[in-house]
Amino acid sequence: MSFDLPLLLYGVPVAAAVIGLLGWLARHRRIQAAGAWSENLKRLARRGATGPIVIALVAGLAMLGVAGPRWGSANIDTETRALNLVLAIDISRSMLAEDAEPSRLARSVRESRRLVQDVRGDRVALLAFAGRSYILTPLTLDDGAVLLQLDALDPDVASEGGTELAAVLRQGGELLAAASEGGARAMVLFTDGESHDSLPAVLTAARELRNAGVTVILVGEGGLRPTRIPLRDEAGALIEYKRDGAGNEVYTSRNDQGLRAIADAANGILVPADFPDQAGAVWKALSTLDRDPARGRRTEDLIPRAWIFALAGFGLLGLHAIRRTGPALIVVALALLPAVAGAQRPAAGDRRLAGRDTSGAISAFLDATKGRRGTDTSRYNGGSLAMAQGRFDVAGEALGTAANSLDPTVRFLALYNLGLGALLEAKRDSTRRPALEEEASRRFREALLLEPTSMAAKWNLELVSRRRPPPSGGANQPQPRQSPAPPPPPSPGGMSPSEADQILRSVERTEQTVRNDQLRRRRVAKSAAGKDW
Repeated sequence: MSFDLPLLLYGVPVAAAVIGLLGWLARHRRIQAAGAWSENLKRLARRGATGPIVIALVAGLAMLGVAGPRWGSANIDTETRALNLVLAIDISRSMLAEDAEPSRLARSVRESRRLVQDVRGDRVALLAFAGRSYILTPLTLDDGAVLLQLDALDPDVASEGGTELAAVLRQGGELLAAASEGGARAMVLFTDGESHDSLPAVLTAARELRNAGVTVILVGEGGLRPTRIPLRDEAGALIEYKRDGAGNEVYTSRNDQGLRAIADAANGILVPADFPDQAGAVWKALSTLDRDPARGRRTEDLIPRAWIFALAGFGLLGLHAIRRTGPALIVVALALLPAVAGAQRPAAGDRRLAGRDTSGAISAFLDATKGRRGTDTSRYNGGSLAMAQGRFDVAGEALGTAANSLDPTVRFLALYNLGLGALLEAKRDSTRRPALEEEASRRFREALLLEPTSMAAKWNLELVSRRRPPPSGGANQPQPRQSPAPPPPPSPGGMSPSEADQILRSVERTEQTVRNDQLRRRRVAKSAAGKDW
């Protein structure tokens, strides 16, 4: 047995004694008041001598319940509509490079934790790989086991250094091929793309996954500029930088060329390293896959047992109510009414908004973010109201934090409102208009990655694209074609098919221009030396 708040156990006898004493004093005064009227009433008032004892026991049981007792274990059968997902994370030494915040490996673990929470209900397996590939968890519905293994990831887990991408691709394919139930099969790979096995072998393994119907999603980590690999102790202090066999410092950089080749061979998806919400982009791709009913069983240890003490307390009050209905029922009513009233009471921000106090509602929503529940929703509500009032500084801070929410819906709405706020502010501030329109365009693009079917985000992105001048550059930089005049705003009945098609074609042209520019900037030269980290 264990307790969530063991210090409260010392308060159990104190609470029972204090409440019992108060009950005895109340009974004593009632007897005295009854005796002032008549002896017959005094005899009737002396009945129920066990009342203070019952109240003291109930107080002790309540304090035990608040302490959070836990014991035992239970097997829980689950049935969900799930897909089979293999999550593979590169734990080679190159992932210790700190050109990502706080490091390539730490960012991979952080985004993986968010992804595991987003795909809760799907069957997830976890692989770690360096010179070899290791199965940390098989396909399971127990996301707690996956998160536990994620927290323990470290390059020291691997017995062999280097990076073998072909091995992890094959092992992930074998795990998915052995799955006896579930829907679509997918593999998400977090890596910097550096590998010391031959590229043809990696591409062959990627094509095998494609032929097996596995969706492959590569998530790039690290930067393109070569950087050193720090080696730190358990306290985080720098010991030295990684050196090769000749004693020279090792430099590492993200291999985008290899990552793109693997993604093309697997007919998969590549999430860029500089994308701010990698977990959201992966979740969006996974949400389009088919899911079939899947059954599983997980074991939960240290089951909360506070309900047993609550049931015992209400049982004692019920038995006492049979003999002394008045006092016990009053105590039960007083215990229940505050909880019911609190549950039915609307939030402070909603109450102020209903009273048309918008400024007060903004303050109430932002104050609510100091609590533990409803933080992201409260930030989104407060930021949206602030944007409607023209307080773009407050709105930008609140919505910017809400855009990192684990809830994809809140993330999309926050990104969309950030883009809308930047667009509205650009109309008011002509000196900062180019920068604000660039910010609006970026936010709408990020929102569309989460909700590609959002016509509102596409429409606003098209408006921003038409307002911005074409980029200037050298002779080798492609110039986008001049867009036609913007179409009229949609009628209340909706856009016509020709208008919608025109917007989609324009967005596609702009996306292609940006994609080509990113690919051109990310080309890196091949290293002539082999890598074993």
